[in-house]
Amino acid sequence: MHVKKGDKVMVISGKDKGKQGTILEAYPKKDRVLVEGINLVKKHAKPSQDNPQGGILNQEAPVHVSNVMPIDPKTGEPTRVGYEVKDGKKVRVAKKSGQSLDK
Repeated sequence: MHVKKGDKVMVISGKDKGKQGTILEAYPKKDRVLVEGINLVKKHAKPSQDNPQGGILNQEAPVHVSNVMPIDPKTGEPTRVGYEVKDGKKVRVAKKSGQSLDK
């Protein structure tokens, strides 16, 4: 996948188009990512030990990885991802600025 946990991404399609958030979790087998504050859905929760009140909770649902693009660290705009080999390691590179996306 072109994005990893902790990446800052922008949603490029769907109901949250244009919003930005950080990836909380990645599900490579399902090609989906969980983005902070994006694709909020209402979940009905029964009263439990953790949540004695119960009720309707807002939580994020996964979005398809093709609907998000990483943010370029230099320009702050969404960018495509390229790959380069630097001292034996494959690193992700922003196509717009050429800067590395990996820490």
